[in-house]
Amino acid sequence: MTIQDNFRPAPPAEISEPDEFAALRTRVRAMLAEHVTPERLNKFDEAEEYDVELYREIGAAGLIKLDGELHGHGPKHQAQAVVLEELGAGPTSVAVSMVVQYMGVQLLHTYGNRQQQEEFLAPLHAGKAKMSFGLSEPDGGTDVARAMKTNATRLDDGSYSISGQKKWIGGAMDADYLILLARTSETTRSAIDGITMFLLPRSTPGIRTEVIDTMGIRGLAQCDVYLDDVRVPAANVLGELDRGFRQVLDTLNGERLNGAAVALGIARGAMETAIGWARQRHAFGRPVGSFQGLQHNLVDASVKIESARLLLRQAAEASDGSEGTNETWSAMAKLAASDAATTTTDVGMRVMAGWGFFRGLPMQRYFRDARLYTFAPLTDEMTRNYIGEKHLGLPRSF
Repeated sequence: MTIQDNFRPAPPAEISEPDEFAALRTRVRAMLAEHVTPERLNKFDEAEEYDVELYREIGAAGLIKLDGELHGHGPKHQAQAVVLEELGAGPTSVAVSMVVQYMGVQLLHTYGNRQQQEEFLAPLHAGKAKMSFGLSEPDGGTDVARAMKTNATRLDDGSYSISGQKKWIGGAMDADYLILLARTSETTRSAIDGITMFLLPRSTPGIRTEVIDTMGIRGLAQCDVYLDDVRVPAANVLGELDRGFRQVLDTLNGERLNGAAVALGIARGAMETAIGWARQRHAFGRPVGSFQGLQHNLVDASVKIESARLLLRQAAEASDGSEGTNETWSAMAKLAASDAATTTTDVGMRVMAGWGFFRGLPMQRYFRDARLYTFAPLTDEMTRNYIGEKHLGLPRSF
């Protein structure tokens, strides 16, 4: 047998949490143990294909809907975080896709009318439909509202014609529909006004996608989306006209929490791989995990993982609780989880040395995938700006 055939990562650690979420974590781990193998993960990463069958299993297991109700409340942030951490530790590309699905779930729960919820949310809950979120554009980053060139023009019959281009839209090539933002009014006081959200079935004429070749998250295609006179009925406006960007801002706390959960999962998966290797790989007649310098690096990384977990739990509890959202905590959780992921994957590559480069083992995938969360859903630098202003009370720095 080869080294990779013999290798086994360390088993997932038991996590102390309330019974409701411990039971959910057990369900997710059982589902992944049944359907996911190292060979399957490697297959979809190498083929650069999305594991749509796994996505359907996630939906069938109730892990998209969770405790949400079709015409009522959405799922708890704490429950989403459990699912995303477990997915992040294994099928990371599917986890990244799930961040987008949960964002769609929140938007449809909050702003969708009854008909929109039945047409778009119900199949999303069941994993029978997959959506993409169309915000980013070629000329805009954090300032996308100011840079937005995609326009929706209202026609005489009340419908809209949308033209423009979106960039870095995950899974757009095979999504069933997009939640897309376009400018519907000229900028007056604020650039974030005059932008509207639309529900666009992917089959609508005038939509074209091209895949962007990326370094990481290779199991989820990032796409350019071109819109040429795409006709959308007024019934497909999601929420209020001209207030779509403000509505999206209300979801950013959840997106930060969910991004933090995936990054935490990447860090944990890399740590389990590194610990397994440190126990099984020998040099100079003993396990490499017995070397003090290597142990110290692993310990430092594990402290970052557990610190990120505590921040994430605190932020998610606040968002689910009666005391309300604490966006500073969610920003801190995202920053801490990003740091934990990049630190742990770097340490893991050093622990495994040349074998970390080997594409038949997962460390190189964790190393590549972790880099996403240094800039998504917001760059670490802009996150620090936010914390400096809101938590430390310093002057705005941008």
